[in-house]
Amino acid sequence: MNMKIYLAGGAIRDKLLGKKVRDKDYVVMGATEAKFLKRFPKAKKVGAREAVYILDGDEYTLSAFKSIEDDLAGRDLTINAFLQDETGKIYAHPDARSDLKKKILRPVSEENFIADPLRVFRAARFSVSLPDFKFHASLLPLMDSIAEKGLLKDISSERVGNEVVKACSGPVPGNFLMTLSKTKAMDPWFTELSQADKVPAGPPKFHPESLLVHLVDTMNRLSESPLRVWMGLCHDLGKTATDSSLWPKHYGHDAAGEKIAEEIGDRLKLPSKFIRAGSFAAKKHMIAGDYDILRPGTKVDLLMMLYRQGIVEEMFELVRADKGKDFRSQAKKDLDAILLVKLPDDKKNLGSKSGDILKQLRCKVLSGE
Repeated sequence: MNMKIYLAGGAIRDKLLGKKVRDKDYVVMGATEAKFLKRFPKAKKVGAREAVYILDGDEYTLSAFKSIEDDLAGRDLTINAFLQDETGKIYAHPDARSDLKKKILRPVSEENFIADPLRVFRAARFSVSLPDFKFHASLLPLMDSIAEKGLLKDISSERVGNEVVKACSGPVPGNFLMTLSKTKAMDPWFTELSQADKVPAGPPKFHPESLLVHLVDTMNRLSESPLRVWMGLCHDLGKTATDSSLWPKHYGHDAAGEKIAEEIGDRLKLPSKFIRAGSFAAKKHMIAGDYDILRPGTKVDLLMMLYRQGIVEEMFELVRADKGKDFRSQAKKDLDAILLVKLPDDKKNLGSKSGDILKQLRCKVLSGE
């Protein structure tokens, strides 16, 4: 069999939907790795699970299937079961075109999800990128079954984390969390949130919704930035640790959430900036939410801490999404002002005393002195 290369899955789906094609994945049939590399010597292998290569920014997977039909039958969702050859001819799963037209997310088969349980998270992610699509009646029960069998725990952290970051990049990122909550798929990667639909977000006067709904809504309001979306997911994680006897109040949830956010980020092996930002979102969102009544010294400490982490804008976007308070312009103005403050030459090199003096000078600027 001669080597043949097919454009696969999402690129064809998006093209048929009239959407901009961002990433291109290819399937290579009839080729060994040696044969493929002979033709494309610049290709770089990635991952260890299968023969996957990156070439000019595109992904090439050497298919283990013998035919086009077998490859299509081995995919996750019918709307992704497309291949296009070099002449432009499109091959599709029997249900692919119909489901795409009717906007249905349908699993190709139960066996495919068992073979690669990561498809549970991929299905949840497609509820983010294609929010107007509906679940086929078989999809959520299948996701539930895969989770109940304990198959999700054997997926590598990096693969799950990658799906999470992609979900945070979509137009309705909260759908990812909401979809997982409808199954048992919160465990083991988001165990802390497995009962979030039963936890009150706060006193009914301020938060009549559940914690889950509050997190979902906050994530959706931050959909412009994956980092901000992750901060939105993390900011109230501490409420999952509140003793139910104290509900609907959540005393100290900011401090409790710092560790939980860090643990989940580490568990998913997310980029270090995401882990730090999620932890700071949990720890500092309450104080940032009271920015207008903070003392100058507290403002200086907060702004400089956020500045060093590179998340000043992100934190105040979170406050706006969480509490509806907009301190973005004032915080930026204050930060610009205190960054202009310089120590006099005779106050430099005095150790910690120099730091204290610099903070006092910055406080005076915010006080208008």
